Amino acid sequence: MMRPMTIRPFAAPSAITRVILFAALLLTAAVFLPVSHADGQDFGLKNLQGKVFDAKDTPISGAIVYLQNSRNNDVKTFISGNDGAYRFAALSADTDYSVWAAYKGKKSPTKSVSSFDTRKQVFIDLHIK
Repeated sequence: MMRPMTIRPFAAPSAITRVILFAALLLTAAVFLPVSHADGQDFGLKNLQGKVFDAKDTPISGAIVYLQNSRNNDVKTFISGNDGAYRFAALSADTDYSVWAAYKGKKSPTKSVSSFDTRKQVFIDLHIK
């Protein structure tokens, strides 16, 4: 003879099971959500750009722009474009820099890029007189 089948109602998960499920849900969400920064900074990097001009405010093509790192005194260079433009990308935001330009034996005044300047894009024009 066959016994009647007993159907048990669905049992509610215990408090510990609910906590574990909730933690797993949060962990899964944290893994798949994109990371965003409220201040718009990208891991402490900044860019420096500008133009090199002569005494008559005409852009100078072919000027050598120097960027000196204050921590280790390394110097990077950039040759200005046809419109006098130069650009240094991915600079450490916690380092001070000095920038100047030279062309045909003349030099611009040295300008500073401070680590206290929190802008992501720093614009500095250089004038060779």
